Amino acid sequence: MEEIILETKELCKQYHKQTVLKNINMRIPKGCVYGLLGANGAGKSTLMKILCGMTRADAGEVFFDGKIWSRKCIERIGALIELPPVYENLSAVDNLKVRTWTLGISDARILEVLDIVDLKNTGKKQVGKFSMGMKQRLGIAVALLNDPDFLILDEPANGLDPFGIRQLREMLVSFAESGMTVLVSSHILGEIQQTADYIGILANGVLGYQGGQQEKSGRTVHGNCEQKQGVNGYESIYQGRASEKQTFRMGKTDGYFSSDIDFMFCIFLVWKCNILSDESV
Repeated sequence: MEEIILETKELCKQYHKQTVLKNINMRIPKGCVYGLLGANGAGKSTLMKILCGMTRADAGEVFFDGKIWSRKCIERIGALIELPPVYENLSAVDNLKVRTWTLGISDARILEVLDIVDLKNTGKKQVGKFSMGMKQRLGIAVALLNDPDFLILDEPANGLDPFGIRQLREMLVSFAESGMTVLVSSHILGEIQQTADYIGILANGVLGYQGGQQEKSGRTVHGNCEQKQGVNGYESIYQGRASEKQTFRMGKTDGYFSSDIDFMFCIFLVWKCNILSDESV
């Protein structure tokens, strides 16, 4: 069984009596890229904010590395939620110095993370003159300052050109290969397919599906499903939307989704969830 770095149990969140997240049961294995796929407004950013401590859930639990989530976990988590947190009148180095001073981290870490995101040679150039891709990479550098075990990136490909998206993709894969776990969200199906080892599909606040890609990982992960005995094996009851149930026939997996689910199955689920599938690069 995979070693799980982050798990949520029955996580719920409401804003002004509107349900944003409903009974989220997510399991993220260590050392993988987990792609959270969902349309704008599906609840991705809210879920990520809960996982990194920016907001609180109304109900449910979050476990990090086998223990109940606490503020101490923040020391091992890096996050880039929504727009990169940068000062446009400062250079990349000076932006990171503000963070190292605040976090009590050695300035020696600055050149290390700038090298990782390929911004080491920007000199005194103001961030306001950076391209969108460079700003996104600087935001990732900020998230890497504390050398996290778990990195959370909310729609990092937004606004990037094809070259920037390819750079980002290669960067995320390299993070996982080094042992870091990456949770990345997107509304673009093809981008998640090319980057993630595991995929979770969020629609209307419900995590309707999660599982691994055979061509990426060959691993298994818990799915958000019930299983019952059917005529030809087991049936998984997939809840793609809070208001409906769709039944899909799958092989017996002892309570787990099989990792060799064909990706066309994911595409079908996305279509059923009304998730946008913009063309990927």
